[in-house]
Amino acid sequence: MGISADSDGLEPYSHEGSNLYGRRKGKKLRKYHEELVEHLLPNLRIDVAKKVDISGCNQANSGPFTAKYPTFQLEIGFGGAEHLISQAKLHPDIGYLGCEPFINGVAKALAAIDGENIDNIRLYDGDAVLLLDQLPDACLEQVYLLYPDPWPKRRQRKRRFVSIENLARIARVLKPGCELRFATDIDDYAGWTLARILASADFAWQPKTSDDWQKPWAGWQSTRYEEKAFREGRVPAYFRFVRR
Repeated sequence: MGISADSDGLEPYSHEGSNLYGRRKGKKLRKYHEELVEHLLPNLRIDVAKKVDISGCNQANSGPFTAKYPTFQLEIGFGGAEHLISQAKLHPDIGYLGCEPFINGVAKALAAIDGENIDNIRLYDGDAVLLLDQLPDACLEQVYLLYPDPWPKRRQRKRRFVSIENLARIARVLKPGCELRFATDIDDYAGWTLARILASADFAWQPKTSDDWQKPWAGWQSTRYEEKAFREGRVPAYFRFVRR
């Protein structure tokens, strides 16, 4: 499809089938980052033009991804990649899929991958819906959705990533008993998400104490979005939803 502006002046990404709104790119990339996007990203990019065989996501000359990393997790909208990179380093035996349409965030992830020789990450620089639709059933052991854009205005809420349809997409690719982990600093988005989780037959929310959503889970790596929330006086919430 072509690019067309909506009433807010924001443009959806031009990839066929995408409904994302917002900027594709921020400030101009430094030369090093431009070179990474040009030369490294093609080796790590997941092709969603067809059904994704995770074993086919190869880094040049490294062999099948799945042969080295039989367990997989996905982070949707990894932003500056702080959490994604931290998890990949903490768990070198797990394969991580990272999805982020904002090219400046992708460049940050590539810089960390290149600078720290991280080989258990593969990337998709587009709409997570397109990636989810092409992944095999029950192929993931965890999905992260951390500080997604809240689209706070009422007319914008249809753009929020959390929806009944997208929860069904995530449920299809998650193994039973595994978790969707969600963090937000926006009370309205927390309530919005809980309402849809409670309406879903695919997920269960099973908190035992208030700490189960007021404190982050073990291994948590703070992100720039969380740090901004703290600076501006907002209190994040951290949710773990179990795939039934």
